[in-house]
Amino acid sequence: MIFENEHLLPGQVGHFFVLLAFVASIISAIAYFKATGTKLEKEKRSWILFARGAFFIEFFALLAVFFSIYYICSHHYFEYLYAYKHASKELEAKYLLACIWEGQEGSFLLWTIWHCVLGSVIILTAKKRESSVMGIVNTAQFFLTLMIVGIYVFNTRIGSSPFVLTRNELAGPIFTQPDYLKYIKDGIGLNVLLRNYWMVIHPPILFLGFASTVIPASFAFSSLITKDWGGWIKAALPWALLSGCVLGVGIMMGGKWAYESLSFGGYWAWDPVENASLVPWIIMVAGLHCMAVYNSTGNALRASYLFVILSYFFVLYSTFLTRTGILGDTSVHAFTEAGMAMNILIGIYVIGITIPLLFLYFKNYRKIPTIQKEENISSREFWMFIGALILFLAALFIISVTSLPVYNKVFGTNLADPQDREFTYNKVLVLVAVIVGLLTAISQYLKYRQTGKKYLVTKMLWPLSIAVVISALLAIFYPIEYSKKGPGFLAAIYLALFASIFSIVANAAYLKTVLKGNLKAGGGAIAHLGFALLIGGMLISSGNKKVISDNSKTGLFIPFDKDPTGRGTENPLENLTLLKGVPTQMGPYTVTYVNDSMAKEKNRTFYNLHFQRVDTATGKVTENFILSPDAYRMKDNNLSSNPGTKHYLSHDVFTYISTISAPDQDPDTATFKIHDMAIGDTVYYSNGYFILNGILKNPDNERFHFSPTDTALVADITVYGKDSTRHKAYPALTINNQEINFIDDTVITQNIYLNISGITSDKKFKIGLKQTNKLTSFITLKAYVFPYINLVWAGLIIMAGGFVVSLLRRVKAANYIAAIAIALVLMGLIYMFLIANN
Repeated sequence: MIFENEHLLPGQVGHFFVLLAFVASIISAIAYFKATGTKLEKEKRSWILFARGAFFIEFFALLAVFFSIYYICSHHYFEYLYAYKHASKELEAKYLLACIWEGQEGSFLLWTIWHCVLGSVIILTAKKRESSVMGIVNTAQFFLTLMIVGIYVFNTRIGSSPFVLTRNELAGPIFTQPDYLKYIKDGIGLNVLLRNYWMVIHPPILFLGFASTVIPASFAFSSLITKDWGGWIKAALPWALLSGCVLGVGIMMGGKWAYESLSFGGYWAWDPVENASLVPWIIMVAGLHCMAVYNSTGNALRASYLFVILSYFFVLYSTFLTRTGILGDTSVHAFTEAGMAMNILIGIYVIGITIPLLFLYFKNYRKIPTIQKEENISSREFWMFIGALILFLAALFIISVTSLPVYNKVFGTNLADPQDREFTYNKVLVLVAVIVGLLTAISQYLKYRQTGKKYLVTKMLWPLSIAVVISALLAIFYPIEYSKKGPGFLAAIYLALFASIFSIVANAAYLKTVLKGNLKAGGGAIAHLGFALLIGGMLISSGNKKVISDNSKTGLFIPFDKDPTGRGTENPLENLTLLKGVPTQMGPYTVTYVNDSMAKEKNRTFYNLHFQRVDTATGKVTENFILSPDAYRMKDNNLSSNPGTKHYLSHDVFTYISTISAPDQDPDTATFKIHDMAIGDTVYYSNGYFILNGILKNPDNERFHFSPTDTALVADITVYGKDSTRHKAYPALTINNQEINFIDDTVITQNIYLNISGITSDKKFKIGLKQTNKLTSFITLKAYVFPYINLVWAGLIIMAGGFVVSLLRRVKAANYIAAIAIALVLMGLIYMFLIANN
């Protein structure tokens, strides 16, 4: 059968380049390993040149695959399943990029492209280690491209091609017709929660971080096979710094996306997928400190090997957790089940690279040099190693709890996910924050091998004193109010906050007094200062986060169809119901649900909320802004929502929609009934009565602001409901350019409309009343105030800056190409972060 209007060429071209990249990765890996095992310099050089050629063919092919997918999605060729599942005609151009890496295949492709970028820099800079390092990189490329080849071997599909046709993958009677495409009007499109600018930025940065972890591990491999035990550290350290910087920024960009797009009211929820990305970063940071120790003292070489290898291992393990569907019941971020064949491939990828690396490490463990002399407890290296060990143990704790679904799957157990997930992690990690904060404050002042007690006391006295004073002032004038978990946990929060402040002050003082303002030499201190500021910001913003949407006084309780946060913790008393057009007090604000507006996306609506804050002493308006959180009614009729946030320097006002009123499909058939009323007359209606207090000429009041030259009559009416409520209404009649205009007023809580229709011959006024049984539009809203949350984002930027300073200081002048490439990437990250944050 010949199918009409299909565009098969882009898919055929794309699939050809996938196969080309796959074959090229195999050839390049083999050639590089052949070069590694060859001792003759001429032959080695020949194999390296051959491997390079295959590598750059692979690079070109992968770029061609990427542009093929983008072309298919941007042209809405829904004959391809990838475009049908991830693209739609309503998507903005920037989200066409995001829809590429929304899917499994696109994210693997992004990963492989970053490997090629980093591999190109390795080829330019690694010199004698090129063959062994690039051998591992191309082995990783082999596994990653295998994920997207989508070829059949003995009726088993290997990988998942992004170029499969919809008619071959989905069952349906339309696919038996040659003109089936005319029935496919649009694609499913990008998940509405991912339609945020952070999803254009965050995944590429995160996958660059993932990809970068293979480089330090590859340098470790090169050392293990050449028996050059310590020589790899100096070459690998800049790459480990790059990995720590980019992966850390990428993770927190995900936190920023969650804060901007998800409705759980924060930036970190200890979700298993979040944890899976955090663990390799923590271990890489531990490895960085061990590598720095080795550079200065010759200690911690074995730990350096182990940590960089495990960092890469946990990147691959996190891929297994998130891609196989094993976390589907415990995470809102995980991919769905990928199929048994893909699960096996991912498992082979995890085992196929990291197990040989670990085998080589433990095989050569005793040969790896170590200094037998016991380290002095007053030395910097001792406490740096202790800090690295604490970080490593924290990472093991996080991943062990996260891996409960894996235990259940492998061992047939039925271990339950922690009922209070956040507290399970927080009660341990808050103590880790105390220890790490103290160590990052003190360790900078310690000297390698031994530090005099008098020197240390002299240097630490002022930072410690200042930190104590600041902590005491905070405890008195701005105490942490989080007391849900008892006084013990609150005390731990205060200790962690003190440790963070101590670290900030101590590292700032170190930069000023010890380094004399020489920031080029202060990368570590800058990174520590930024990290401490980030942790302190987390403690303050989370500890004093306040729910201001108090619904206990309104008497309006709306049942939730489904908790929009997906966490099952919504409290009706913390979700304020707003009736359309009715000003309602919410914390220090008067909030009015003004109107709503449809978005470009189907079933997505923005709800415009007017916030106003008045100084009670002066009566002046101090804040006046509009927030527009949105809600998306999904096909299963559940609600998905994106927050609306007002950013200030000292705090954020964060809101999201919990419930919306269902649209009323029936037309409103109620009509106005006219009453002739004199001043002071009363008219009764089904739920109460109203009184005409008077007729105002050109009033200037809370509803109208007419000037003396206008021609307007406004009825001053008070409405009394049976529920003992009292409301003001001001229907109006105006004359403009000899044209009469009638302006109705609405008392939404009573479901009545009032107008002024004219004046009778006996000088009474015609007041119209319409009662309706249509449901009043409403939304249920949850709102927080996040204090000093900008400390979190500022700390992240400073920490990244510290990584960059350390990185550039360790890149040799001869390797200027690597320095420029790395600096440009990192500057781009910070620039994008700042622009998007504004």
